[in-house]
Amino acid sequence: MPVKAVPEGYHTITPYLTVRDAARAIEFYKQAFGAEARGAMPGPDGKIMHAELRIGDSIIMLADEFPEFGSLSPQTTGGSGTGLHIYLEDVDSAFDRAVKAGASVEMPVADMFWGDRYGKLKDPKDMSMDEMKKGMDEAMAQMPKSA
Repeated sequence: MPVKAVPEGYHTITPYLTVRDAARAIEFYKQAFGAEARGAMPGPDGKIMHAELRIGDSIIMLADEFPEFGSLSPQTTGGSGTGLHIYLEDVDSAFDRAVKAGASVEMPVADMFWGDRYGKLKDPKDMSMDEMKKGMDEAMAQMPKSA
């Protein structure tokens, strides 16, 4: 059986993020955007060598930074030339949930001249477990309750 050029469930382009504290980033993406963790492979030192998340119908790959191999996070390099655009049915609720989960607002949500409702967030800075728990509790309190 031949190998598929694009694996099942993936799209032609799949973002791969290098972050500082991948475990924390995974929890943030779960809280902020409803990401589903597909799996993570920790290395011998406990850092995550590879992880995958699904947000909506898209997969994002990520790993901890490994400076010894030239794999650096935006915190180490002083910024990033990349971003993720996430298309959602209810951008306002998702944006609010992400802020409550610890994201910083770089640009509030507004109607744009190109027709989208658009805003910009920055992933949270290093937060304590207590700060993350508080943000998660606040976000969960806003989620619709199942009947």
